[in-house]
Amino acid sequence: MPSHVYKICTAAELEEARAKGRFEGSADDRRDGFIHLSARDQLHGTLARHFAGRTGLVLLTLDPESLGDGLKWEISRGGALFPHLYAPLDLAVVLRVAKLPVGGDGRHSLPPGATA
Repeated sequence: MPSHVYKICTAAELEEARAKGRFEGSADDRRDGFIHLSARDQLHGTLARHFAGRTGLVLLTLDPESLGDGLKWEISRGGALFPHLYAPLDLAVVLRVAKLPVGGDGRHSLPPGATA
């Protein structure tokens, strides 16, 4: 198991979650029945496929051990195993929140330590 998994969301979604004390998922997460997470080596692909050019994004760094039995690794894009959380995300387990700025090329810059 990797040492960290990540959640990409908007700053507005994070603020809404802070008001509740937990993140219950984006509209896509709620539609799919779980919170979509990514391993470190999946971040660039996830950003390019689902968040290309979007501003106002943040990256939540999580310890997978803290997510308990709700964390499942399931086959997704290209047959890769992706982390999915089948429970609300308790914000108390978030290790770090970092902004994801968009460069002139439309790609997001990952914070140090979150690059593959």
